Amino acid sequence: MYQRQKVYIPLSDGGVTVKNIKGTGYVYYTTGRIYSPDEKRSNPVRVTIGKQCKDDPTQMIPNEKYAIYFADQMPEELLVLPERSSCLHIGAYLVIRKIIAEYHLDTIIEKIVGKDAGLFLDLAAYAIITENNAAQHYEGYGFNHPLFTNRMRIYSDSKVSDFLRSLEVDQQIQFQNEWNASRDHREKIYISYDSTNKNSEAGDIDLVEVGRPKDDKGLPIFNYSIAYDTKNSIPLFYEAYPGSIVDIQQIQQMLEKAKGYGYKNVGFILDRGYFSQGNIKYLDECGYNFVIMAKGMKKLVHQIIKSVRGKFEQDREKSIRSYRVSGTTVKSPLYPTDTKSRYFHVYYNGRKATTEREELEQKIDRYAKYIKRHQGQNIVLDNVARRYFDPIYYHEGKEDQKLVSAAERTEVINEEIKMCGYFVIITSEPMTAQEALELYKGRDASEKLFRGDKTYLGNQSMRVYSNEAMEAKIFVEFVALIIRNRIYTYLKKEQERSETKQNFLTVPAALRELEKIEMIKMWNNEYCFNYAITATQRKILKAFDLTPANIMEQAKLLSAELKTIEDTKEAATQ
Repeated sequence: MYQRQKVYIPLSDGGVTVKNIKGTGYVYYTTGRIYSPDEKRSNPVRVTIGKQCKDDPTQMIPNEKYAIYFADQMPEELLVLPERSSCLHIGAYLVIRKIIAEYHLDTIIEKIVGKDAGLFLDLAAYAIITENNAAQHYEGYGFNHPLFTNRMRIYSDSKVSDFLRSLEVDQQIQFQNEWNASRDHREKIYISYDSTNKNSEAGDIDLVEVGRPKDDKGLPIFNYSIAYDTKNSIPLFYEAYPGSIVDIQQIQQMLEKAKGYGYKNVGFILDRGYFSQGNIKYLDECGYNFVIMAKGMKKLVHQIIKSVRGKFEQDREKSIRSYRVSGTTVKSPLYPTDTKSRYFHVYYNGRKATTEREELEQKIDRYAKYIKRHQGQNIVLDNVARRYFDPIYYHEGKEDQKLVSAAERTEVINEEIKMCGYFVIITSEPMTAQEALELYKGRDASEKLFRGDKTYLGNQSMRVYSNEAMEAKIFVEFVALIIRNRIYTYLKKEQERSETKQNFLTVPAALRELEKIEMIKMWNNEYCFNYAITATQRKILKAFDLTPANIMEQAKLLSAELKTIEDTKEAATQ
């Protein structure tokens, strides 16, 4: 990176020479000599320290190497870091750029955001590559990565903050409208809907309220949910809503949004947390099918399991090998007033049975020890303990009652043991047990999406202090999730094609490996590869239908763009 101020060429030093190349004088400094056995002489090792000024041949425009070898002669105002690193990480950037083009995200974002579309996409790429969402670190990312901004301009953290505050809610709504309008609404799909919560320490954000988070850190929260197309592996739309609203209440609002986006020929895959009679009725009213894990109605579920227990577990035709389970299907209404037949898919997993039985045995052992430890004391067993034990009290019902002992309720325990290893999925339309399980397992992608959001995009907490900034970050985050999810899908398909497990085909591992593909800056402002693409990198690039030759070609185009940018800056100083 060439500086903007002229200095005198240190010609008094015998190691400094000037060489004219295509009309430009380049100043070299000899850092040492290397003996060549073939030539039988020592050859100088030189580095470029600047460009000779055309208007004054005694002066030059120094670069960063000048600061290394002539620091004692360097004016204080020139002792600054270059604007862009001489080593750029390009691998992950090129993959992200391919996906942005594939989904036409650049066109959509430019239409909505305008001239700052490049910065928006850079913030999304920054979140994916660095696993961070803090604006103050973006400038460091821009220093050693190619950018989507005009002329690859690196913006400061204050500009990033101002940009996020400038994004409006209407723009977020417009993006989701544009994104969902491009989907094929005639296609039959199943949408996986799930939610999570995020902590926030900000004191003046409308959505942040005291709620009931799964990972309660004592901080107020807001809720965040995503609708995900399991067939095409694409996030469709998102919602952010107050922390006090529970999931089971919000789903009906989501169904209204789905209708608004034009989704009619769809079904919904829901976690057990959304199971309620009201939600089932609302799904029916909207004409949506559903796949949901059974929760509640324990009596009905147990009755259905009992009706098929022992009839399918050892039947080879009922085996679903891809998931190591056996499954069968039973028709039954969901509740007494239900006018429709639902399909209860009952599954048995031997490993799950062993694990659940051990957990049950350990729970009973803990209660047995607790009872023994408190014999002769005035205590009352809780409801869970009384489910497994019949307590015997001395002076029962009186103030001085004391626990004498407790007998195991073997019939209850035996019945629970018999239920170990079973689980039930309910669907509204007829399908096989295997089809229902495969649909429900499609939720794995949306769950990974949330883990990626919190863990790999740095979004466990939102580092903002205003409604506008938070809404904007959620917007950027959703676009980042779209891109990262596509990376995950590409890698997953490549892993499925591979005969052996490849540990580098996970998103974090692949991004780390791609970040090692580097270009370094040469004396003439051109960038070239630091070293050849490795075998592992080739396999990762193959997942995205990219070849080393393609990467080399794109690297040349990047180099040409960067050279034009640098040459223009230098010309402006001469």
